[in-house]
Amino acid sequence: MVVRRPPASSRQAQILAVAAERFHRSGYHQVSMTEVAAGVGITAPALYRHFRGKPELLDRTVRPGLDELADGLRAAGSTAAVGSVLAAVAVGHRPLGTLVQRDARLLPPARRAALRRELRADAALMTARLRAERPGLDRRDAELLCWSALSACAGLSYQSAAPQPRRAERLLRDLVAAVLAVSLDGTAADPRPVVPAVVLPQPRREELLAAAVRLFHRRGFDNVSTDQLGAAVGISGPSVYRHFDSKQQLLAASLVRSRERLWHEVAGAIAGAVGPGAALEAGLAAYVDFARGNADYLGAMLSETERLAAPDRRAAVDFRRDFLRTWVDLLRRVRPEYDAAEARIRVHALFALVNDGVRNRPAGDRADLGDCLRRLGRAVLGVPGRP
Repeated sequence: MVVRRPPASSRQAQILAVAAERFHRSGYHQVSMTEVAAGVGITAPALYRHFRGKPELLDRTVRPGLDELADGLRAAGSTAAVGSVLAAVAVGHRPLGTLVQRDARLLPPARRAALRRELRADAALMTARLRAERPGLDRRDAELLCWSALSACAGLSYQSAAPQPRRAERLLRDLVAAVLAVSLDGTAADPRPVVPAVVLPQPRREELLAAAVRLFHRRGFDNVSTDQLGAAVGISGPSVYRHFDSKQQLLAASLVRSRERLWHEVAGAIAGAVGPGAALEAGLAAYVDFARGNADYLGAMLSETERLAAPDRRAAVDFRRDFLRTWVDLLRRVRPEYDAAEARIRVHALFALVNDGVRNRPAGDRADLGDCLRRLGRAVLGVPGRP
């Protein structure tokens, strides 16, 4: 009996599907080429006949979704068609949001720059469609709405369980329509100051925690040395070990400190409000305020959690699960017609929209960004505007 090998194109598609799922679930650094090969049922040397290494494999895993997105947007003649494209890509290529937002920064610089150009071109297509239907809309506002729609759909990537596809597509189309319909007229600079993570002189250990969050987010855990960490607070690299046993322990402690602050500020705002509607509004305002002052933490939480030791990683995942459950339960009290699945999609969309909104430039520099994000947040949650 002759065993026929699958065509190279078919084998490569299998490899890309397995790699995308493994990278999505475990993080790029936690997945080896040997693990990907085993998932396909081939040896590691056979895998290297298709892809030269993990960076090329990561680059190729995002291509199918990005190509479908670009092709769909070029063909879309209306914002309704744009919503259909975004929803279809988000559901059909669910790992894409995680791979682009978390792992693509690990690509070689030239590929990373090319990816940014592609996404800017996609956003430009969306902006043109939106302004054709809303001709009075300021370009800067239109761009913020379009980037927010992209982020809201990418939020589906962070759900631990895959939702029912057709229903998820319908809901995401509705979310895109709601975001693109938001009015940013009359937004005002927030009178509340953005409070950075460290506002007063701190003990050396606290300075290291703040510097670690900033450097790990902006450069990546593996690209930050102890010498760089020490230099950020005016000490030598070896002196870092007087405060923390390892770089991994410093990462864990910095994320713990930041999520304690997040829980204190947001849960405190929710608990201090009277009634579910007021509590949701207070929680939204507190989360936006926290995000504006702690964008590095949100980025490090997104990109570096997989670098933690197993016990610390479980603690981080448990916190995310509990934080999500708090929001889902509160949203369902305000909108009892939502079941748990719809509420989760909406809350994930909110988090992705706000987290991206405070980290992406030039929108992140807007003086009225807090007001904009609160309006957009209400749109994806499906709750009325603040009286």
